[in-house]
Amino acid sequence: MALDDLKSAVPDYAKDLKLNLGSVIGNSHLPAQQLWGTVLACAIASRSPKVLRELEPEAKANLSAEAYTAAKSAAAVMAMNNVFYRTRHLLSDPEYGNLRAGLRMNVIGNPGVDKVDFELWSLAVSAINGCGMCLDSHEQVLRKAGVERETIQEAVKIAAVLQAVGATLDAEAALAE
Repeated sequence: MALDDLKSAVPDYAKDLKLNLGSVIGNSHLPAQQLWGTVLACAIASRSPKVLRELEPEAKANLSAEAYTAAKSAAAVMAMNNVFYRTRHLLSDPEYGNLRAGLRMNVIGNPGVDKVDFELWSLAVSAINGCGMCLDSHEQVLRKAGVERETIQEAVKIAAVLQAVGATLDAEAALAE
C-alpha cells in the first residue's frame, strides 16, 4: 500500500507526521470520493513529487475518472485563485477588490462531480496555499450546503498533514544530495 510506503519514508524525528498521516487518511470518516479527491488535490498542492507519486495511484483507484479529473482541476484552479485572491486581500488598496478579475474559472461552476466535493477539495487546497478569502468563500458554500464543521476540519487536517509530510520528505531529499 502506498500509504504505508509514504509513512515508512517519514524520518523518526517527524514521528507525529507519520502517526497523523495514518490517522487522517487511514481512519478518515469522509466518504471515499471526498477522501481521495482531497488527498489527490492536496498531494498536488503540496508540490512534493514523493507525496504525489505515492498517493496518486491509490487516489486514482478510489475515484471515478470524473472525480479524478475534478480533483486535479481543483488543485489547478485554486493554485491560480489562491495567488490572485490572497494578493487582493493583502494589498492595502481596497480598490483592487473592485476591479474585474478577468480570469477563467469555469470548472468551479461545472466541475463534473458533486459541487460539495469540489468545494471541499478547493477549500483544502486553499488551506495549503494560505488564501483566507478563498477559505472563507468555500467554507461558506459548504456550510450553506449542510456540510458539518467536522467534515471541513477533516479535509483541512489532510491538507496540513500532506503539506508537512511533503516539506519534510523534500527537505530530507535535498539534504541527501
